[in-house]
Amino acid sequence: MSSKDWLEKDFYAELGVSKTTSTDEIKKAYRKLARELHPDRNPGNTQAEERFKAVSEAYGVLSDDKQRREYDEMRSLFGSGQFRRNAGAGARPGTPPGFNPNDLFGGVQTEPGRGSAFSDLFSSIFTGNANQAQQQQQRRGPARGRDVETEVSLGFTDAVRGTTLPLTLRSPGVCDTCNGNGARPGTNLRKCNVCHGTGIVDRNQGSFSFAEPCRDCQGVGTVVEDKCPECRGTGGVTKTRSLTVRFPPGVADGQRIRLAGRGEPGARGGPAGNLYVTVRVKTDALFGRNGDDLTLTVPVTFAEAVLGTDLKVPTLDGSVTLRVPPGTPSGRTLRARGKGVAKRDGQAGDLLVTLEVVVPDQLSDEARKALQTFAANTPGAGREQLEARLSRHA
Repeated sequence: MSSKDWLEKDFYAELGVSKTTSTDEIKKAYRKLARELHPDRNPGNTQAEERFKAVSEAYGVLSDDKQRREYDEMRSLFGSGQFRRNAGAGARPGTPPGFNPNDLFGGVQTEPGRGSAFSDLFSSIFTGNANQAQQQQQRRGPARGRDVETEVSLGFTDAVRGTTLPLTLRSPGVCDTCNGNGARPGTNLRKCNVCHGTGIVDRNQGSFSFAEPCRDCQGVGTVVEDKCPECRGTGGVTKTRSLTVRFPPGVADGQRIRLAGRGEPGARGGPAGNLYVTVRVKTDALFGRNGDDLTLTVPVTFAEAVLGTDLKVPTLDGSVTLRVPPGTPSGRTLRARGKGVAKRDGQAGDLLVTLEVVVPDQLSDEARKALQTFAANTPGAGREQLEARLSRHA
């Protein structure tokens, strides 16, 4: 951000707060505005998009204590016009010869080991700083394209194991007619006569001169005289394109995959934005998921729970046998290690098997007699345990 931005922009007004507002209140104001102005909620609304950028820029300065302090000090000094009056005060009585603007801040307290809070700002203000101008020139050029977002639905097994899928998008892409430079095929781009191809121009403002992007070429340095008939000079068109997306093992529902440089292309050959793919994972009829662990509910009979058994349960890649100890209650969870979701470090989560004792609603005569015999040999076992617990709490 240039020093001119700090002089001309009122970041407090952008957020609708006062200069004395606390950092927490500034954060609340920003979050409220960011939700209202976010491009996702205002598709195609360029005014809301510009306001969103301005609000984000203001919050970036005011949320940082150091930047906010320097911003307040600089606007307090320059806003009064004091520096501009003193800058030409060589003829005023009492002004020492060889006046140095940095001397104005000799009394400003700085942190130990730091220079003046304004040293970097002044180095960027005066046009005599060649290094700053060079850095500004390196940042100029065609604007970066916007990010693109889409969603894809994955099956439960594909999400756990990972998969590669083709993805078809209808979104802005590079114009094939002009290859993104915006000019009609067979014609050339002309060097901008205003900035002479640098993309930046100097603007005088009182005693100062500021460098800013050239308005004639939008900071690119070249001008399209004969525009491409397909994209009308923008370098991009809306078209259908296909690409292959690799989803890593263990991708979760709601996770965003970032594909750098696969978003909207920049104007006139500028760098492309990013593509963000949000994953929606379908539910499975058998398995559930808890982080890196898979979950499974398996029914067992009353006899299996009482006597114990070796239980064969399914996994995503086959089956595994688990030992059910005698006297296992309904709801107990057994663990099959390494049968869950693969992790990035090569390890895997576990399969958590919850046992559910099933009570039959119909019995054969033989089964009924056997159960009656069992009940006769264990009279009131459950009631005795309950009464013992109640007596301890009495």
